Amino acid sequence: MSVPMLNKMHMNGYDVLSVNNGPWRVCTQGDRLGDFSSREEALAYAASLPAYRARTVRPSSQKSA
Repeated sequence: MSVPMLNKMHMNGYDVLSVNNGPWRVCTQGDRLGDFSSREEALAYAASLPAYRARTVRPSSQKSA
């Protein structure tokens, strides 16, 4: 039985990862942004994106009538 191998890095707030020597992926928490054949291509893509920050939920302001 083989053990899955995960290579994971972070760049500009994005996850750059590869599972079992498969394609390198650039992801956020909920979206996959791209697949690349090499780690260098994936890191270059992540570096070219604007810095990622998760959105915060703002409470809705209540207006008095």
